[in-house]
Amino acid sequence: MSIFAVSAIAILVSVALALARAIMGPTAYDRILALNAIGTKTVMLIAVVGFMNGRPDFLDLAIVYALMNFIGTLAVLKYFKFGTLRRGFSRSSGGKS
Repeated sequence: MSIFAVSAIAILVSVALALARAIMGPTAYDRILALNAIGTKTVMLIAVVGFMNGRPDFLDLAIVYALMNFIGTLAVLKYFKFGTLRRGFSRSSGGKS
């Protein structure tokens, strides 16, 4: 068994633990953090699978997925904090942003 296969299995185990935290998390922020961790581990898994199969172009897919994960996490956190995804950050503007 190669080192890449062992690392892929370790990543899958850590994804399972993060999924358990996402389900049992006491607060919404714990769940969001767990989902972000799952996304990050998915990026690592894509990279490892790409190296295992001799396909370095998988790294491009991993980078795109990492950017989508980051932007999605920011959007969800903004929605939880402000209650909207509108452009403005100020609540005192009377809804005009």
